[in-house]
Amino acid sequence: MADFIDLFIVNNDISLDAIGVPMEISGRASIAQDLKHMIRESGLLVEQIGERNPEKVALNLSRIETRIENDARIKPGTAKVTRTDPETVYITAKTLKYGHLEFYL
Repeated sequence: MADFIDLFIVNNDISLDAIGVPMEISGRASIAQDLKHMIRESGLLVEQIGERNPEKVALNLSRIETRIENDARIKPGTAKVTRTDPETVYITAKTLKYGHLEFYL
């Protein structure tokens, strides 16, 4: 049994299976989903959109990275946040139990 179980969210809504039962995710996928929601709710992504000042971009990416590092399920020093284009960030980290995770926002 996985330590971390969550409802599977797709397009900001609970994902249902063929008979209408909410789908679950667990382990690494659950942690990644939690991190995505935490970052979105922080408002830091909104500040990133269209930002051209390199110092502000770096500060904002550092703030996102710090929030990820503060998650007890993430191995300290492994979070990396990279801006791939003006509207997208790429995030990688290692979990303590489930290994490497990566996602785009």
